[in-house]
Amino acid sequence: MSNQPAYTAAGVDIDAMMDVLRSARERIRRTNTRGVVSEIGSFGGLHKSPSGKSLLVSSIDGVGTKLQVAHLAAIHHTIGQDLVNHCVNDIVTQGAKPLFFLDYLGTSKLEPSVFSEILEGLCIACEKNKCALIGGETAEMPGLYPEGEYDLVGTVVGSVKRKNVITGETIREGDAIIGMPSSGLHTNGYSLARKVIFDQAGLTCDDVMPGTTCRVDHILLAIHTSYLLPIQKLVKEVHVRGVAHITGGGLTDNVPRILPDGMYAEVDQGAWTIPSVFKFIAAAGGVPSDEMYRVFNMGIGMVVIVRPREAEMSLKVLRAAGEESRLIGVVRRGNRGVHLVSRPT
Repeated sequence: MSNQPAYTAAGVDIDAMMDVLRSARERIRRTNTRGVVSEIGSFGGLHKSPSGKSLLVSSIDGVGTKLQVAHLAAIHHTIGQDLVNHCVNDIVTQGAKPLFFLDYLGTSKLEPSVFSEILEGLCIACEKNKCALIGGETAEMPGLYPEGEYDLVGTVVGSVKRKNVITGETIREGDAIIGMPSSGLHTNGYSLARKVIFDQAGLTCDDVMPGTTCRVDHILLAIHTSYLLPIQKLVKEVHVRGVAHITGGGLTDNVPRILPDGMYAEVDQGAWTIPSVFKFIAAAGGVPSDEMYRVFNMGIGMVVIVRPREAEMSLKVLRAAGEESRLIGVVRRGNRGVHLVSRPT
């Protein structure tokens, strides 16, 4: 048996990608202009606005191989929503509100009905997130993409007043870690999920996902949650110290991105119910727990860090906004990272 991590064997090497980014940091930093405020590694890039009173925040992302599930299921109206919500969540982590969105669709041959569904999804999500879909690019490139498949990428630009930027710098020992639930896989880990569910377990899109009453395609194409409105309500009530979007890298890699040096996150694995789809992938694919937590969100789509005295109020605000959030951990002093623990009940 290979000693390769399951995600690497499925074709995605997180460590190789991170090594390239680390080695390129200085080269990328040399492209900075005077308006650049953020450092490489933030969820969204910060740039001064022309007035100097606010900062522009941007993020670009794709939907990944979730697109192949959409292709298999012939369901395309959810993918645009995934893309917008993912990008918006990235800039929400710094307290920004989205202003406008741009998309890129590349395909071998444009199918009008598919394009119409994708566009409808983009519009639905932009309206819900109160941002304008102001432009995009559609490219037909026969021979570059497999027939019938496409790639979808988007960029969001938002703004935040300087005094309201959420950076994580004021996080300290004892702060409460709140987890906001995900709707499923969101837009990460699909290379491994597809390998286990379709190739190893032999399921089809029409089958019922074990441990659930829902079809496989409905579980895998569940729309990536937007946390914009709940976070906006929360920052009006409490002083939010840090926010992390749990995307590629899971809790393990994303929470440390907002922690100051000398702090780590202690996360209680038993504080929330892990969705059945993740349990099935782990069991059917023989994927170790530590890799599951690094590849998938495991049911937590966003993490918010607040002072312990404001934890209860934060939970009330988020739950009133429709997010059944839970207290999932605490900030400790030590080497920056995430320690997963299982506290006795």
